[in-house]
Amino acid sequence: MSKHARARSRSRRPRSRPLAIGATLGLLIFGAGWAYAVYETPGADPRQSLAADDRAAAPERAARGEQREALQGLPGLSEQTRARIPAESRQLVLVTGEAMDSSRSTVALYTRPAPGADWVKGDSWPARNGAKGWSTERTYGDLTSPQGVFALTDAGGLLAKPPGTRFPYDRSGSFVASGRGVEGESLAGSFDYVVAIDFNRKPGTSPLDPTKPDGERKGGNIWLHVDHDGPSQGCVGIPKEAMKKVLETLDPAAKPVIAMGPAGF
Repeated sequence: MSKHARARSRSRRPRSRPLAIGATLGLLIFGAGWAYAVYETPGADPRQSLAADDRAAAPERAARGEQREALQGLPGLSEQTRARIPAESRQLVLVTGEAMDSSRSTVALYTRPAPGADWVKGDSWPARNGAKGWSTERTYGDLTSPQGVFALTDAGGLLAKPPGTRFPYDRSGSFVASGRGVEGESLAGSFDYVVAIDFNRKPGTSPLDPTKPDGERKGGNIWLHVDHDGPSQGCVGIPKEAMKKVLETLDPAAKPVIAMGPAGF
């Protein structure tokens, strides 16, 4: 090859670099446009892409989380009642009345794995409460059940305690109801199993203990016991098998409580 030929050859080589760079830029621009076409849709938020999931935005998820935390798995209770449930309690018997003046209600068992965790609903049963419903200022003989949150610490009954019962249990022949119910029904078997509700009573004693720390005027001996197919004078009655389940479930170490009142209390 002559000097002139080699010179012409060398002079042409640099011209290919701009072409290569231009081609590369063209491919990049094309790729960017293709990606925009794939990931974007008309009217869509340009910050979203196919890489984003379809979950709610973080603030919305946080708001839902705050709501779950506030309700604690107990959406039917007022904020005031939820606040009265001790933080250390891990077992809850929830009694929800149909209305303020109704003697019909529902009892449900709730548990939670640790203090502060959400409550999880377990078994539930139909129940009967005071013949005249509920009262926050109950007095002896007014035929209402006390509304509020109370500890559960002691049990007993006419029959032997069910297997697995962990509560202190007083078996006694004195657990026999006298007379008849508010509507004239038989009370036989009502006290086969009872759990004392710590309303105006001395915790750590038999449900039969007559002590009333707040005086006789408020009444006492308010129990969770076997339903006698009628309203009560203030106790809460549930089916016999339900009482056995409650006694088998409640654990003093879980600091169980009962929350009781009309819907939304």
